[in-house]
Amino acid sequence: MKLTLYHIVLLIATIALITACSIKKSNRKISNDLTLVWSDEFDDESIDWSVWSKVERGIPDWKRHMSDFDSLYAIKDGNLILRGINKPDYIDDTVQFLTGGIYGLNKKSFGNGRLEIRAKFGCAKGFWPAIWMLPQINNRKWPHDGEIDIMEHLNYDTIVYQTVHSYYTINLGIRDKPRSGIVTSMISNDYNIYALERYTDSLVFFVNGSRTHCYPRMETDREGQFPYSENPFYLILSAQLGGGWVGKVDPEQLPVEMKIDWVRFYEKE
Repeated sequence: MKLTLYHIVLLIATIALITACSIKKSNRKISNDLTLVWSDEFDDESIDWSVWSKVERGIPDWKRHMSDFDSLYAIKDGNLILRGINKPDYIDDTVQFLTGGIYGLNKKSFGNGRLEIRAKFGCAKGFWPAIWMLPQINNRKWPHDGEIDIMEHLNYDTIVYQTVHSYYTINLGIRDKPRSGIVTSMISNDYNIYALERYTDSLVFFVNGSRTHCYPRMETDREGQFPYSENPFYLILSAQLGGGWVGKVDPEQLPVEMKIDWVRFYEKE
């Protein structure tokens, strides 16, 4: 068959597309010593339930309005979408609001390395989107085994919170030796990349490639200062509404959405 200029251009475009997709799913470097080993790009038609589960409702504020209602979850334009909504009248439920959240509990966890999440979220009074981690093996009552908050946002703030919690910071109340968290700026109403680098001796936080905070292991006789090297941790993506910290929800400002473009995990060579 004689190849015309059109066919040649089409062939080149097709090869480029296949190559790009192959690169996207294969190992690649983010720096000289970090290589991508796993990602969820949210490009499929549905959520990968072999990796994620819907967060079940519970007593803590962040679980209070969680629901498996299908309209709270979607994959659209290469994004995972989690929603916070007013409860529809036709749903038999005891809460006023419904929220969506997914996590890797008992399915997908991460050890030492760099975890990145590219996300965008709307703003509303009482909206509390969060990207955070809990230990996959949790033999003790929270917060003994640790909690890592990669990003939390409140209401209409132009800043986000990055924090660690443990027996040392919560029960003993030691939050400044070393500093347990930081407030940092982000790009409002747009995508930001939130990252955590986890090592045996420190947790390092980033926003859009800039290092924002480091929480180190310290020599101390006080209990539970650095439980973060003991267990693999799983990721939680949650579009939360209401609670003692974020405050009351304004129903007139709902629905509201949290969009996650991708989750990527890198390990040292």
